[in-house]
Amino acid sequence: MVDTLAPRAIVGVMTPAMNTVVQPELELLRPAGVTNQMQRFRLGGDAVSDDLIDEAKKLMDCNPAALCIGLTTDAGPGGVERLARRCAELEDVVGVPVLNASAADHAALRALGAKRVAVVTPFNAEIDQHVKANTEEAGFEVVSIEGTCAPSLPEICETPLDDIRAVFARVAGSDCDAILQVGTALPVVALIDELEDTHGKPVVACNAAVYWQTLRAIDVNVAVSGYGMLLSM
Repeated sequence: MVDTLAPRAIVGVMTPAMNTVVQPELELLRPAGVTNQMQRFRLGGDAVSDDLIDEAKKLMDCNPAALCIGLTTDAGPGGVERLARRCAELEDVVGVPVLNASAADHAALRALGAKRVAVVTPFNAEIDQHVKANTEEAGFEVVSIEGTCAPSLPEICETPLDDIRAVFARVAGSDCDAILQVGTALPVVALIDELEDTHGKPVVACNAAVYWQTLRAIDVNVAVSGYGMLLSM
């Protein structure tokens, strides 16, 4: 569906309830003629979220063309596959495309032709090993990985930008084709252009990747300038 303020498309955006980063970052990326309509859900359990489908049904009242799930689940064994299954269940219920940030990250890396990747996370070294395993399971070689070591999920949203810049600088020295950032609560989108200019390598930030994939799933094939190579494609 479209409306007066969204003659191109209405996009439904869903994110974990504690995440205060997805909404403003996706607003930065919104092209003219598109509006983002938000709904939140709570994390938990093997199904990723027990209330995801119920919350999505409420969001469907505004007739979005697709649902953009601002969540990566790379931090646990099998997390990417669990999220994919949950999104497939949701897509069957709502009848519109459902895109998630973990799958979008991998699609974006492939679109950029990246095979050897460095990874930035908001996690500690132990959790980073799960992220590494999930990224390699998707077919990429992880040549460097480092996290900002946020002490809790809500505190990921509070990570200082200079701390994020420092982690990117450390992994960028590896022999990588691109730098991948996971964890949708880590604020990176506004830094993408700066990071690409500084390090000379494409940056796949998860919030940018899932919005890029969502727009293309609904045939809004417009370049969004100022936010890196991926969005300019």
